[in-house]
Amino acid sequence: MTKVSVVVATYNNASLIDEALESVFAQETDFETEVIISEDASTDGTRQIVELWHARYPDKTRLLLSDRNLHCNEVVARGFHAARGDYIALLDGDDYWTSPTKLAKQAAMLDGDPSLSLCFHNARVSSGTTPHGDLWTDPALSPRLTLADLWEGNPFPTCGSMFRRSAVPRIPQWYCAITSMITDWPLYLLFAEQGDIAFIPESWGVYRLHSSGAYSPQSGEAKLASMDALYRLVNEGMEGRHDAHLRLGHHRYFVGKGRDFLGRGHFDVALTAFGYAWRYRAGIHPRRHLNLLQLAVRARMSMALSQ
Repeated sequence: MTKVSVVVATYNNASLIDEALESVFAQETDFETEVIISEDASTDGTRQIVELWHARYPDKTRLLLSDRNLHCNEVVARGFHAARGDYIALLDGDDYWTSPTKLAKQAAMLDGDPSLSLCFHNARVSSGTTPHGDLWTDPALSPRLTLADLWEGNPFPTCGSMFRRSAVPRIPQWYCAITSMITDWPLYLLFAEQGDIAFIPESWGVYRLHSSGAYSPQSGEAKLASMDALYRLVNEGMEGRHDAHLRLGHHRYFVGKGRDFLGRGHFDVALTAFGYAWRYRAGIHPRRHLNLLQLAVRARMSMALSQ
């Protein structure tokens, strides 16, 4: 019986995918694992590289290959649907794990607490070739979280995740259709509806920031637009089950982003963030409306003075 399925999602990661897969096959476990590589019609030779890995480990790997570039979350969802393990560990093809006992320790945690639907460990954020960047998640974060803790955005690195497959046996179509290349946060929300989340503060992986990444290289304005659209899509996909909490999370997320851009002197981007918060404010307390308007006026005056 397969205990853990590792799903590696990759597109145009030719220079990085070997390190990702090396970290997967370096895992030390006393249970059966499988590796599902979901490759989305790369143009840089990534497919040929993963085919070599499959030839090397034919009994341990399965390839899911796109006939054409899908550029949507179906690339991740099909890996989950193909998985046979009790648990699923997700890894992007440009990230990697640094602890050979990562799978064993997370599987033991989920084995020991059936109320958990997923668990995470921390990771270093690297913008170069060495993993000496900051931690993705504040290590002081609570060791146990719920769905309510996720509405203000994603607190966890993709490479830190392990999911209880039975919590969400079928990933819904609205998730599969997301094209913003934000694969992790809506997936976390789906699983957090079904159980609690455990957080391990130790860093056992590396999340890479690089110019060929799917999301990180986008401009501030583009990221704001993607997140606003994603909040709305999640709310619709979840049929408004968490509308009030989601809208409050949306408000806090965009006000927080606006404050950050304001503090860094990016007044036009700050105004964009405040605008998203204002346009999705239904159900938000009027006191927050006033605070938002004051911040927007401050940003507009600062922009006028800087010109």
